[in-house]
Amino acid sequence: MARRYDRNPFAEEEEEEVNPFSDPAVRGKASGQSKFGGGLFSTNVPSAPPTSNSRLSPLPPEPAGFDYDREATIDIPLDTASGGSHYQNLKKKEKELQAKEAELRKREQEVRRKEEAAARAGIVLEEKNWPPFFPIIHHDIANEIPIHLQRLQYVAFSTLLGLVLCLLWNIIAVTTAWIKGEGVKIWFLAIIYLIAGVPGAYVLWYRPLYRAFRKESALRFGWFFLFYLVHVGFCILAAVAPPIVFKGKSLTGILSAIDLIDGNALVGIFYFIGFGLFTVETLASIWVLQQVYMYFRGSGQAAEMKREAARGAMRAAM
Repeated sequence: MARRYDRNPFAEEEEEEVNPFSDPAVRGKASGQSKFGGGLFSTNVPSAPPTSNSRLSPLPPEPAGFDYDREATIDIPLDTASGGSHYQNLKKKEKELQAKEAELRKREQEVRRKEEAAARAGIVLEEKNWPPFFPIIHHDIANEIPIHLQRLQYVAFSTLLGLVLCLLWNIIAVTTAWIKGEGVKIWFLAIIYLIAGVPGAYVLWYRPLYRAFRKESALRFGWFFLFYLVHVGFCILAAVAPPIVFKGKSLTGILSAIDLIDGNALVGIFYFIGFGLFTVETLASIWVLQQVYMYFRGSGQAAEMKREAARGAMRAAM
């Protein structure tokens, strides 16, 4: 078996290795001439004599590594002390952020669990949203009250705001009378009417009506009727202002206005304005009471309230 680097047995002995990148004329002579030339098709083309250095020159040896100066190490001075402390601070902050994130996730799950439990129990979480600049109560008629009851609920809310306006004007008028020499007791009474009347009206009759319309609760309707009648009675009393307590001058009614206009025209005018406000409030409240009662009777809530009252009396007796 022939080895890899054995000579070609069919090659001529005189033939020499020719550099393929040498002069073409030399290549022509080396490969074109043959000892068996001659005959009809033989052509003897003269060529230049072979050059003395026609063999391939060996390539220079390459280095063992081909990184071309990339194996050289570069010394970069590092402040190991400050770098280590900075890395520790980063790890510490990362742990703190992870702990806070876990705590927030836990609180969110707790809030969600409470909301789901309240929803299953039928409890509505009321978020304070009114007034918008300083929310103190929950109030969302457009989304929580049925459409056919929204107009009536808005009018009832207007009577609540009207009561606030009446009591505020009552303080202004009574303050004017106090300055003109009517005494400080009527001013303190006017302040008490405002402080007790506005929160009491919201808690005792407006919120029960709101929830009665939202949930169709017969007992809440009954609670509303009871205290709304008290509200209407107070408005009638304030509009008349009979001389019962401190000659009636703690309320801006018609009788107080007539009594004061002779002594001081400005105070009398203020009291007449208050009388007009309480009169409008009384008429609007009577209309609301009538409309709510008609709806209460027409929707069958009266019979439902009687049944609930009977069941409650039976449970109390047992």
